[in-house]
Amino acid sequence: MALMLGSGLSNQSGAAVAALAFPAIGPVGVVAVRQWVAAAVLGAAGRPRLRNFTAAQWRPVLCLALVFAGMNLSLYAAIERIGLGLAVTLEFLGPLTVALAGSRRRADLAAALAAAGAVAVLARPTPTTDYLGIGLALLAAVCWGCYIQCNRTVGARLPGLEGSAAAALVSGALYLPVGAWVLWQHPPTPLALVCAPVAGVLSSAVPFVADLMALRRVPPHFFGVFMSVNPVFAALIGLAVLDQHLDAASWSAVAVIVTANTVVVSTASRPGVRADAATRHGSDRSYCESDPACPAKELSTDAREFLAGPEGRLP
Repeated sequence: MALMLGSGLSNQSGAAVAALAFPAIGPVGVVAVRQWVAAAVLGAAGRPRLRNFTAAQWRPVLCLALVFAGMNLSLYAAIERIGLGLAVTLEFLGPLTVALAGSRRRADLAAALAAAGAVAVLARPTPTTDYLGIGLALLAAVCWGCYIQCNRTVGARLPGLEGSAAAALVSGALYLPVGAWVLWQHPPTPLALVCAPVAGVLSSAVPFVADLMALRRVPPHFFGVFMSVNPVFAALIGLAVLDQHLDAASWSAVAVIVTANTVVVSTASRPGVRADAATRHGSDRSYCESDPACPAKELSTDAREFLAGPEGRLP
C-alpha cells in the first residue's frame, strides 16, 4: 500500500513541481526535460537493440513515440491553464474510454454516462472557464487512448521493454532540438534548473521503481483499482503546492470520474480490459524468463503482464 501511495503521490508531485518551472521555460521546456529523463530511465531498463529492429517493428515504435510526446505536452499545457487536478482528471477519460469501447455491460454504460455528465460539469460556462485548457486536457486523453492502441502493437511485435524503451529514446531525441531552442530563448532560472529535472525524476524514475516493487506484493487488479484515485491526488497536491482551488461542483465531478474509472477497472472481465492507471511499459508475458538482469524478474506472470499491459504508459 505504501509503495502504491508513494508512486501516485510522486507522479502528481512531479507534475506540480514541473508547474513551478512553467514561468521560466514553459511547458515545452519542462516536457523536454521530462522526456530526456524518461529516455534515460527506460533506455537503461529496456536496453533496446535498435539495429535489430525491422521496418514492421519500427513503425509502431515511431507512432508510440509521437503519441507519447504529444500526450505529455498537451497535459502539461493543460495544467498551466486549468490546473493540475482538472487536467489529470480529464486525461483519465482516455483509458476509461478505451476500457468502455465495445462494452455492453450495464455497469460500464452507467459509468460512461456518469463520466460524460462529469465532463459537462467541468466544462460548464463560467466567467473563468478556460475552454482551450479543457481542450488540451481532452487532447491528452485522446493521446493516452491512442497510446494504448499503439502499445498493444508494440508489445506484440517486440519483447520485453525494448519497444517502450525505443519509443522513449525516439521521443527524447525529438525533443532535443525543441528543448535546446526553448532553453536558449528562455534561459532557465535557478528554480527552473532544479524543478524541471526533479519533476522528471518524480514523474518517471520514482514511479517506475515503486510500481515494480508494488507489483511484487499485490495483485495487478488491486494495483489498478488503487491507482484510479490519481486524479484525487492531483487535485489535493494542486491545492497544497500550487494553491489551485476547485469549487464544490468540480470536486464532485472529479469524484464521479474517479468512481467511474474504479467501477470499470474493478468489474472488468475481458482480458483486454485491465487497470489503466500509472504503469508505463510494453511487452509480452515471458520477456523476463531469459534475462536474469531484468528488473521485473521476480514478478508473477500476471503482474508482469499487467506492468507491460496495453493500458500502460511510459514514465
